[in-house]
Amino acid sequence: MKLNPKIKDREPQVTPAGKGTGAWLGMLEQGAHLLQNNAPMQGFDVYVVGFHCAKGEPDFQMEAHHYCRVVNDDLLQCVLFDGNTKDANLIGIEYIVSGRLFDTMPEHEKSYWHPHNYELLSGQLAAPGLPETAEKAFFKLLVNSYGKTWHTWHTSSHGGHPGMDLPYGDPKLMWSFNRDGECDDDLRHDRDQTMELDTDAKRSDRQTFLDYAAPQHGVNNMRDDFPDSTPIPGVVDAEDEH
Repeated sequence: MKLNPKIKDREPQVTPAGKGTGAWLGMLEQGAHLLQNNAPMQGFDVYVVGFHCAKGEPDFQMEAHHYCRVVNDDLLQCVLFDGNTKDANLIGIEYIVSGRLFDTMPEHEKSYWHPHNYELLSGQLAAPGLPETAEKAFFKLLVNSYGKTWHTWHTSSHGGHPGMDLPYGDPKLMWSFNRDGECDDDLRHDRDQTMELDTDAKRSDRQTFLDYAAPQHGVNNMRDDFPDSTPIPGVVDAEDEH
């Protein structure tokens, strides 16, 4: 049962391979509850949902549910799932850093980190269950931030890619959408309808972020992969400023 009934269930698309659990699981859970602790998992309670695509693979798109721990004002650590129910599959990780920390990185490292301003300004990134004012205040802190995301299990069947029932193959470095027309409309509409989210309303409300948005690295990295996409105000590649 969810503590917040305003958060709508989003079931995973794939049931993992393998047999059902036996009676041993109840004993394990009881022993773990009494004798072990889950200290490293405490604090992963900031929930946001958005969309990722694989870097250099424009058709490889999916929905990603992030459960994040705020380490400090410049760093978040997130575990990624393909849904928000107890059966959701763990599909990857994302580290989020402020623009200030990103600027301290070696140049070769920066190529792994995708920019976030489009996700915020477009309204595609959402924090289900949070009051609108709290969501907006939190996302304002993420303006000009960057994410380094690896997906280790590709469960989504969107775009004709079969959802895998086990985490086969190599991890994929994921990227952000940075223009209108890059994220598949069916993918967004399906999420918005199921979870009762209004991306267009969030987009309108977040135009106040424009005063804080700075040019970011990586905005143009997949521009040629989406030739029919269009830029939006506030999302500019840093190279275009020189």
